[in-house]
Amino acid sequence: MDDTLMHPLRIFPKQINAVCYNQVRLALLRAGGPLRVALLQHRGLEVILDKEMWLCVDSTADDQPVMAWREFKIRGRNNLHLPIACELQLYHSCAGLIMGSALDDLEQALEKM
Repeated sequence: MDDTLMHPLRIFPKQINAVCYNQVRLALLRAGGPLRVALLQHRGLEVILDKEMWLCVDSTADDQPVMAWREFKIRGRNNLHLPIACELQLYHSCAGLIMGSALDDLEQALEKM
């Protein structure tokens, strides 16, 4: 995945639910990567999944970055049920409003795949 993103407006430490993280990893193992998933409840938003980064883009605006989950803290991980620490980078001024619901939406979209 291209790592030449613009500078984020904000960066937050975040945790991702283990079920969501494991579901993405399984989808990447099965389908290969990167994998592009349209969010069902967020019209026009898609998440490009890769081992290193999950990039949420606005597909109606030439894939302008909205937010990205990066820097997954998985080294030495031996508990598949614990949340995964990561870094959330916001590229759009309204990204903070949907950062939680976008992950829920991603889980639902992956379940339907």
